[in-house]
Amino acid sequence: MWAEYLEPEFKQFAPSPEMKIQGEDIVKKVSRQVRAVGNKQMMQAHPNAYFQSYNVDSHVQEMVQMGIDLAFLYPTYGLWLWAIDTMQPEVAGAFTSAYNNWLKDFCSYDPDKLKGVGAINLHAPESMVHELHRVVDFGWKAVFLRPNPVKGRLLSDSAYEPFWTECERLGIAVGIHEGTHSCLPTTGTERFNTRFATHACSHPMEQMMALLALIEGGVLERHPKLKVAFLESGCGWLPYWLWRLDEEYENLAWEDTIHDNVKIKPSDYFRRQCFIAIEPSEPLLVQVIEYIGTDNFIFGSDYPHMDHKPNIVADMVKLEEKFSKETVQKILWDNPRRFYGLDKMEKVNLIAKEKLS
Repeated sequence: MWAEYLEPEFKQFAPSPEMKIQGEDIVKKVSRQVRAVGNKQMMQAHPNAYFQSYNVDSHVQEMVQMGIDLAFLYPTYGLWLWAIDTMQPEVAGAFTSAYNNWLKDFCSYDPDKLKGVGAINLHAPESMVHELHRVVDFGWKAVFLRPNPVKGRLLSDSAYEPFWTECERLGIAVGIHEGTHSCLPTTGTERFNTRFATHACSHPMEQMMALLALIEGGVLERHPKLKVAFLESGCGWLPYWLWRLDEEYENLAWEDTIHDNVKIKPSDYFRRQCFIAIEPSEPLLVQVIEYIGTDNFIFGSDYPHMDHKPNIVADMVKLEEKFSKETVQKILWDNPRRFYGLDKMEKVNLIAKEKLS
């Protein structure tokens, strides 16, 4: 893939089959045991796709088997590949462009089922709008970002303001997606070494701070029509975090920066323009949705990861046992349709966020 799609002057940076760049690993703190067990679990869960190297034909076959009609595709290794804090911006940009070009060709296999989510190069703020326009020209409706600081910049950094402005103007949804083991500042990584600990910390805690950055930095205030989703971290953390932020806002709204950037309660920003992906097995899902309301929740399959649950139908049964048909309809179709800007598309049964291995 990289040898084919990278521009000639950047082919020297093409990752090896072991996913190393010029001999350096693109991830950290991934044990051999985690790699071996994860590989085995993915092979056992999806042997057809595994032995076809997760090509596009097998991807569509797996969607049919799982009962998924429409999938928005996020990367796996791409979450790590240009998430190396020391990477030169132009190299990260080359990976970003190559990935988007490859994904465009991948989705062309069945454009009614496969929808691309564009990569954006946070290492080079001056290029973000250009790449955004490129993926919009592909017909795509969404892009993804990592929640972590990149080269010391939070998502609210002023360097990103033209990007947020253009996403709002064009109606482009932004999915925030974490990836454990990356070479970016990540909650838990400096304290723990096991995947058990680092994976437990990274996804929800980085999402909590990303939401805080977008609120505290005034991004959601300045861009009230911007749509942002927090993905693959569960939703159980959300009520506590919104309560906590509302309490802090009530006590500290007089602080100069907060007074300028935050005009309403943090929970109101979330309800107005944010979405979050659920896990059907979450123990307090009913209470969370009762607290937040039914308009902000979506679903992702996480196919084909080691912690992906292959039996999507069983997950849907769990939802139907807990919620009314109307609420399930919102989670599986109405809300993702609004987030991804699909109002003009024919109704289908299920949208799922999936991964490319």
